[in-house]
Amino acid sequence: MKIGIDSFGCGHGKSGIGSYLSSLASQLKNTADCTFELFGSEMDRYTYGAENGLPYSSVKLSDSRLSEDLWHYGCANFFARFHKYDAVLYAAGARRLPLVYTIPGVAVVYDVLSELYEDEILKNRKKRILIGLKNASKVIAASHFIRKDLIKLGIPEEKITVIYNGVNHSEFYPHEILPSPLLDIKPFAVKRPYFIYPSQISSSTKKHVELIKAFTIFKEKTRLEHRLVLTGSEGKVIEDVKRAILDSKYHQDIFITGFFPHESFPLLYAESEGCIFPSVNEGVGLPVLEALASGIPVACSTAGALPEVAGDHAVYFDSDNIEQMADAIERIALETNLRKKLKEGGLEWTKRFSWKKTAEKTIDVLKSVCKK
Repeated sequence: MKIGIDSFGCGHGKSGIGSYLSSLASQLKNTADCTFELFGSEMDRYTYGAENGLPYSSVKLSDSRLSEDLWHYGCANFFARFHKYDAVLYAAGARRLPLVYTIPGVAVVYDVLSELYEDEILKNRKKRILIGLKNASKVIAASHFIRKDLIKLGIPEEKITVIYNGVNHSEFYPHEILPSPLLDIKPFAVKRPYFIYPSQISSSTKKHVELIKAFTIFKEKTRLEHRLVLTGSEGKVIEDVKRAILDSKYHQDIFITGFFPHESFPLLYAESEGCIFPSVNEGVGLPVLEALASGIPVACSTAGALPEVAGDHAVYFDSDNIEQMADAIERIALETNLRKKLKEGGLEWTKRFSWKKTAEKTIDVLKSVCKK
């Protein structure tokens, strides 16, 4: 059995989907009865799986969504047949898909489609993606929250399998607190104590503005020295977020890092006082899992997939209730017994999530479509 893995639409490794593909590829090993081959843009040849010895076939295309879309509509099936794939895994299944399949296709949906394509301008693109998902052999949803969204959009329930992301426990684990109050971590330095919100500044549903307001209330009430670090690529709401920071009397304690290198994240998590995650339409919640695995307390929204991935091991709040969010921040900052409970429970909880399990379940789905 030969499996092709599509890397188009994965943000060249600088997105959640890119991180997913890199982590999944690290667990795939070619054997006598099952081989894997990645394909996509030439610029991604060394982005995914190269260190694991997986072969990569490059497709010569301009780096644009339109050219990649057209290639998937007109050429993806011919490419799959030419390379003698028995099935293809479309890792960015909510962004790049054929409309029909002559080779079995499994689409991974990492996004909440009803949010991703809520803009009226993108409604035709949404229709094409839904056609591709309906015609796919199987759809892998990264959470039950995404599964429910797909069913609501008309994807047959029997086609959808939920497979959670894993956690790389060799990277995300409790660290010994460094003696210096200044954490010098490329590409920036921050003075402890600080909270972290690791999320792209891409949408109002990420609730960065509300978090800044809640953090301001927390600071006013407690007078603590804590800082707030916002990591992630800057998107269309960045000006609103910057304006909210400037409006805060504690703007000097709020930092935007922009895109943050993956290799530096484990230390940034582990040395923080906690992770605050107010996003209300999160389909995966991987940063919350990574925070729990790092042994830090988490406060997060009651919405989206976050209650699925955090279980009973987070302090929850309504992201539209600024006072409630501020109270949650205060609790994980000051309540010693609560912090201990969240840390211990979170470490035990995250043992059930591993990329090895994610890869095994994904391979099972791929094998099931090859038999048909």
